[in-house]
Amino acid sequence: MRAALCKSLDGPDGIVVEIVPPAVAGAGEVVISVSAVAMNFFDTLVTRGKYQHKPALPFSPGGEVAGRITSVGPGVKGLFPGDRVMAYLGIGGARDEVAARAETVVKLPDGVADDVASGLAITYGTAIHGLKDRGALQPGETVVVLGAAGGAGLAAVEVAKLMGARVIAVASNAEKLAVAKAHGADETVDYGTHDLKTKLRDLTAGQGADVVYDCVGGAQAEPALRALAWGGRYLVVGFASGEIPKLPLNLLLVKGVSAVGVFWGDSVKRNPAGHIANMEQVLAWIAAGQLRPRIHARLPLTEVADAIRMLDRREAIGKIIVVP
Repeated sequence: MRAALCKSLDGPDGIVVEIVPPAVAGAGEVVISVSAVAMNFFDTLVTRGKYQHKPALPFSPGGEVAGRITSVGPGVKGLFPGDRVMAYLGIGGARDEVAARAETVVKLPDGVADDVASGLAITYGTAIHGLKDRGALQPGETVVVLGAAGGAGLAAVEVAKLMGARVIAVASNAEKLAVAKAHGADETVDYGTHDLKTKLRDLTAGQGADVVYDCVGGAQAEPALRALAWGGRYLVVGFASGEIPKLPLNLLLVKGVSAVGVFWGDSVKRNPAGHIANMEQVLAWIAAGQLRPRIHARLPLTEVADAIRMLDRREAIGKIIVVP
């Protein structure tokens, strides 16, 4: 079978496509014939050795896939050859077939296409885990989403809206904000032309937001924290800007707010049943037509390096899907 392999930590320049031995299902695993693998911003980091998880070379990028089970290892229950599924791998998905731990595999309902399903686990899994499990979001509350037009941000906009929240999308230009608006945002803020703290307080009648969902970090973090309402929750999701902000802890004290870490990848390992339940909810929204994830581009396996370059250039509005 073919695999896109990162053979040096040079980002996309270190990736080649080679023939490798076929996947084999070990105990507690299934082999999936991959029909789609989603690329995420962390692929730009892990292929340069800059992500917190540093797999041994060579490895395949791509942490989430969809496809059909071709074989089942010892000890697996409830999954069978022929089942259409999605799976979270962590890394290693950009290949024709993969072995996946059964507890990370979710069956797909009719009406959810493989390319859509392949891009759900990380962004939508993080969104529903962050907003529901970590942020305790309630209907009627106001959520601010920083980086609202990227894959992670759009997922948070959509999930927050489905949970009954008022959503304020924050991004760097009008084009990106138009996409966020089309995906359910009630209000938008261009931080390139507005003071973020002032604008957020204006949009909340001076009260501030209940939840900030921050997958960007950088210079907009502190203004967003200052725009939280009393008792608000600041969800620390990621640092797509490349800058980890240093938040003044006195603000948590005087505003009575919480800064909450959202480490979705580790939560899947610690609570796989919770992850599967969350993904089944996301899949049900899609099957019912309530959620329509955006795909920015579909590329063949031979163009994995180009997919990562698109993420490097911040071109993606929605998900980039590689289709073996």
